[in-house]
Amino acid sequence: MDQLRTFAQHLGIADLFGRGFLAVLLTFVTAAIITWRFIPQVRDFALKVGWADMPNERRLNTVPVPNAGGLAIFAGFVISIVVGWTLRPIVIEQVNIQVLAILLGATLLVLVGFIDDQYGLTPLFRLGVQVLSAVLLMVNGLRIDFNSIPFLPVINGEVSNILSVFLTIVWVVGLTNAMNLLDGVDGVVGGVAFIASMVLLVTAAQFTDRAAAVILLAGLGGAALGYLRHNFNPSRIFMGDAGSTLFGYTLAAVSLLGTLKISAGASLLVPLLIMALPILDTTQVVVGRLARGIRNPLAHPDKTHLHHRVLARTGNARRTSVALWGVALVCGVAGMFAQGIGTLTVLITAVFIAGSLWFVAARRIRAQLIEVAQGRKELN
Repeated sequence: MDQLRTFAQHLGIADLFGRGFLAVLLTFVTAAIITWRFIPQVRDFALKVGWADMPNERRLNTVPVPNAGGLAIFAGFVISIVVGWTLRPIVIEQVNIQVLAILLGATLLVLVGFIDDQYGLTPLFRLGVQVLSAVLLMVNGLRIDFNSIPFLPVINGEVSNILSVFLTIVWVVGLTNAMNLLDGVDGVVGGVAFIASMVLLVTAAQFTDRAAAVILLAGLGGAALGYLRHNFNPSRIFMGDAGSTLFGYTLAAVSLLGTLKISAGASLLVPLLIMALPILDTTQVVVGRLARGIRNPLAHPDKTHLHHRVLARTGNARRTSVALWGVALVCGVAGMFAQGIGTLTVLITAVFIAGSLWFVAARRIRAQLIEVAQGRKELN
């Protein structure tokens, strides 16, 4: 038993049978189950009312596919946070306010994303709401400190504050859009969000004052995993902008909650490594569009994203998703090593992530084979 406790402590679990670990585990499982079980009902309702993405030259679906999956993801995430918070209340008032600010900002983006999915909103309006959500974090003490960035000079006074505000807005808005832009092949964003959530969770768990971040990441990761059960190709439902912006915004916000504020040198290195895939994808897309003379690169979709390039090489959506999951996992492992996390902890985390992704993908493939077999029987 002592050896088991010691092993758990290496993973950042202070007490294997304590309320803290049980709260994290229950949060993760609750989010996964609620999202997993709730999506079929959301899908059926969405088909009835016409909440669906129609086939076009940029989409892979050949029939209308419901795009309200973000609502199920959000429901699983929020309910699990309430459950986890009830089991292990966060007693620090400032952290409570910051968690509520994150949830409020996420709620706002999910609402706007859902409206955009169904009726369409202008890019400028969406950007304004994203900036507002970033400001909501800053007024509650969640921001990037410019002077904590390595290799840059220390600046005192108001200039430092202005630069900190600018960097925080760029980080939150940038990552929110990066996850949205990455959503082009079944399962990619859900898998990347799950990987990032689990990597950040293990990173945060190494420190005793990161309980709030751990709970939020457990809920987000569980919701992503539950959604993937229905989204691995062929997808039965899409998350839409409501889901992708939820993932991007929450990951960006939680990284400001203290998860990665360990040392000045690592303050930005770790999240940049962990989220390297969506960041690089957005960067190369924006730069490419600007180079082609497009003034508003976020409002002119094309097929230059990484998932489009990989899909062109693999010719298969499943292989494309798995390949990008692999890249995201490698980036996550690099981020964990950069944080100084032990090799055994990194290895166990990677195995858990890979095993979880394999499980949901296998379940989706199995369900799809059963659907095909039943369809053949009905035809006969």
